[in-house]
Amino acid sequence: MMAHRSLLFALALPLTLGFAALGVSAGQAPAEETLAAPVLRAHVTVNSDVVLIGDVIENAGVAAKIAIYRAPDLGTTGALPTAKLLSALRAHRVIGVDTRDIREVMVTRGARTLESQEIENEVLRALARNNGRADAANFNLKFDRDPQTMQLDPSHVGAMEPVAVRHDPRSGRFEVSFEIADETGLAPTKLRFTGTAIETVETAVLLRGLERNEVVKASDVVLERRPKAEVGGDVLGRDGVIGMQARRSLRAGQPLRGADLGKPDLVQRDQGVTLTYETTGIYLTVRGKAMENGAEGDVVNVVNLQSKRTVSGIVIGRGQVSISAAQPRVVAASAQVAETVSAAAPAARQPE
Repeated sequence: MMAHRSLLFALALPLTLGFAALGVSAGQAPAEETLAAPVLRAHVTVNSDVVLIGDVIENAGVAAKIAIYRAPDLGTTGALPTAKLLSALRAHRVIGVDTRDIREVMVTRGARTLESQEIENEVLRALARNNGRADAANFNLKFDRDPQTMQLDPSHVGAMEPVAVRHDPRSGRFEVSFEIADETGLAPTKLRFTGTAIETVETAVLLRGLERNEVVKASDVVLERRPKAEVGGDVLGRDGVIGMQARRSLRAGQPLRGADLGKPDLVQRDQGVTLTYETTGIYLTVRGKAMENGAEGDVVNVVNLQSKRTVSGIVIGRGQVSISAAQPRVVAASAQVAETVSAAAPAARQPE
């Protein structure tokens, strides 16, 4: 917080609280103390709510513990005019001060600063621990009253320890209470914050709308944090959706779910395909027509365009269907393929 300049207010202290009140007159001060003249300090920092003579004067002797002014607010700086300070010192029989031509003394009140971001981070960590999750980034916070940067007495050196954490996952409402210990043994500082904490997950979101059967490209998706209630348990990463095919029309900004996507069709209904048959020492191909759509690994029916027979095969690539010799039905069909290919010699070849 930017320090502000403000006059310090004098304490209403009796004039008798000088040397005489301590049983020592100016003339009775120990010899070693009288040898060093009192010197004015230009800049001082105090950690209590009052300014002592010893804070502003070097070699103040037995008068050092006498309070003469109220300190500024925590974390702020006040300007104390030298003329007024000397007048207050004379009231306590402190004279002969070497001012070193200082026209005013700057007095800063020490403080521990709690930044608003630090407070928010501690609330996030408390909520994450309370929900059994280590990643505080999973929560999106909205405070009922935004936390402001705070100034605490410098003796409050303890960490922000959560002493009570309440969070309703359905409504998102939270209440978190903290305590900050005081090293002097005084009562700890107590802080309480309330608001709404929505648990979020990182998921793939469409940047543009997709039509049915359209394939997702890298430029179509981005990772965003969305409320977990909106996404559910079906969370997809970016790499898991690129290259997949939309099973239905999808709108821009929509989080993608597993049910929205499938493997892309490498074979389309009524599309011309290449039927392949491979066994020991033989590799045969023949043209066919797909009777249905199929993704990689799907079993589809294909009409052999030469024999006019329908065979089943596995989609192995775009426009490619493999006939397996392991299935009796397929083997029979493959025999027909072999006969056809034998009749059309250019279509058959020995493996290299």
